[in-house]
Amino acid sequence: MAHADRRGAVPKVATFGIAIRACFGKPAFEIMQQGRTPLGAQNEAFPEKTMIFGLFGKKNNNQVIVDRQYQALTSAARMPEFYERLNVPDTVMGRFEMLSAVMILFFRRTRTSGTSGQEIAQEIVDAFFQDIDYSIRELGIGDNTVPKRMKKLAGMFYGRLEAYAKAMDTRDAEGLAAALVRNIHPKANEPVDMRGLADWMFVAEDHLLSQSEDVIATGSATLPKVA
Repeated sequence: MAHADRRGAVPKVATFGIAIRACFGKPAFEIMQQGRTPLGAQNEAFPEKTMIFGLFGKKNNNQVIVDRQYQALTSAARMPEFYERLNVPDTVMGRFEMLSAVMILFFRRTRTSGTSGQEIAQEIVDAFFQDIDYSIRELGIGDNTVPKRMKKLAGMFYGRLEAYAKAMDTRDAEGLAAALVRNIHPKANEPVDMRGLADWMFVAEDHLLSQSEDVIATGSATLPKVA
């Protein structure tokens, strides 16, 4: 439910598929509640990364398209196979890692798209971080600490984008698996096999590349099931 502001007015909201708040609140393979994010919410936690926050707070002229694509991506990140078979922990950070991975895959697909596809990708990433910002506040974390937490999470996302790109651009499955281990299991005392997730990411990238620009521009792109 949206909360009233100091004047008693209820802020305008938009539904972005599943909210991060809902995803964090239950196991990833359970049915998640949809969340609501205030439009026009400002966040200056990571202003230097304009790739991530380039449109944060601006009016979204492709709302229906963005909603449709964002819901498809977040639904893909909740596939139970990731958590049951591919060694992604069913925890708050495990779900953040999978949400980040699917956002990165979509962002990579649209880097060669036309203007509309790139704008949609930017707005989807912005929606992702708006959801995180809103969810942190809904969890009762003080306003003074939210920017620091957002900056850390944005830095994590951007670092993963670069690390995964380095391996994926050279089709280095072992390198990608190693990067996934470092990010998803940073404190593991024993080796963790992330090759299955790395292989899925390559399959997913090829799957996205096979989809037409019309599919991307209408927010209809899909990700494959886990084999």
